[in-house]
Order: sequence, then structure tokens, then C-alpha cells
Amino acid sequence: MSPDPTAVPLHGERLDLLPIAAEHAEELAAALADPALHAFTGGRPATAEEMHARCARLAAGSPDPAERWGNWVLRLRADGALVGYVQATVRPEETEVAWVVGTPWQRRGLATEAARALLAHLTAAGVTTAVAHIHPDHRGSRRVAHAVGLRPTAHVLDGETRWQADLTRPDLFPDVIGMTFEHAARLTAVAEECRPVLAGHGMEAVQRLLVEREVSMISAILVTRVLLGPSGVPLHAAREAVELSAARQPDF
Repeated sequence: MSPDPTAVPLHGERLDLLPIAAEHAEELAAALADPALHAFTGGRPATAEEMHARCARLAAGSPDPAERWGNWVLRLRADGALVGYVQATVRPEETEVAWVVGTPWQRRGLATEAARALLAHLTAAGVTTAVAHIHPDHRGSRRVAHAVGLRPTAHVLDGETRWQADLTRPDLFPDVIGMTFEHAARLTAVAEECRPVLAGHGMEAVQRLLVEREVSMISAILVTRVLLGPSGVPLHAAREAVELSAARQPDF
């Protein structure tokens, strides 16, 4: 991959994802100081000194030429708080991803936002397979994985389930003029999340999910068109499914 996909800042709706540096150590140690964050991974919170050494090591990159390390701290633009990190270990065959958000900032969708920005970036950089290993009892992390298009497999390693996503699907929107690769990747992840909802609960449930995810009307129409079938499905059919759904009606 060129340029190096692990060395550039990324951006979400509320977050800036910044390549990790030793200067982030003190803030990161404070953000991740809750021992509960280690309930499923073991260990304990790092001290500021330990975090400084860890950040410096991660910023230096992998000593193995066959893989690259990407580590980004999450900076909340609203108040400048550093709230967690995401990471990617990029290998030729697959990329391992992970995310952590400090306890005070959980339940706001920030981990999902960060993971989605990371996967969109990796897709644009040419990564074809993303995996994550998640403890089966870690419901929060499972929800994030599902939201960004990862799906559980039958493989278990050290008590953690392997989740996997195929990132080679932004061609779902080949006829949308001006759509960036990153936008296509994000909408692809949304479409993949919606497929089992459509199969199990129908189109109205899909539209409710799109509204909950704050997907814009135009993007919802594009995703709905993909869900309705091949690209030959008339755009007006998708538009009607979105505009006429109960989820999009005003609440008087």
C-alpha cells in the first residue's frame, strides 16, 4: 500500500483520529484509567509512564516488515477531550482492528463512529479483509462490530470470537457520480448492516435503523436501492420506500 495508510489523520462526524504519539500518553492514560475497561482483556490500566513508553513504541511502528501498525487517538472536537483510540495491524492477508473508548464517553456511539471511519479509510487504502477478536460476553464491542459490518465466525482464539468483514464492496454504488471511495465504503457498511434486518424484519425496520443511524435521506435512498436488488432497480422505487416509511414521517 502506498502511501502508508497508518500515518494520516482521519475524521468522523464528531471525532478527529490522530496518529498516536508519545505526547498523547498522559491524556490517554487518564481517559483509560477505569479498571472496568480490562474486564474482558485482562491486565490493568497503564500508568502515565507506562503509557508514554507504549505510545512511543506504537508510534515507531512494527519491527516486522510484513506488517504495519496503525494507532489513532480519538479527539472529541466539541471540547478537545481525548477519549480513546483505534488500532489496525495491517498484514498482506488481512487487517486486525480494535477500538477502545474511555468509560465516561461510552454509550454515545463514539466507538462506532471511530471504527467506521477507520474501516472506510482501510477500504480506500486497498485493505480487503478486516477482522476483530471479541469476547462473547463483551456486548458493547459486539454491537460496534455489528454496526460497522463485521460478522461473527465460528473461529475462537483464546476465548475470543473472530469477527470478519469483506471490505471489497464499495462497487455497490458504481453509478453514483462524484461519490468518493470513502463515502461508498461507509454506505456499503450500512447496507451490509441492513441486510439481515431486511431479511428478518422487513423494509420498515430497515428504515427505522437508517433513521436511528442518522443516515441522510439521499444516502438512505441509495442504500435502499441496493437492498431492493441489482442496480437496475428504478431509483424512484427506492425513493418511495424511504419517503413513505413511517420512520420518516413527521411526529405531530
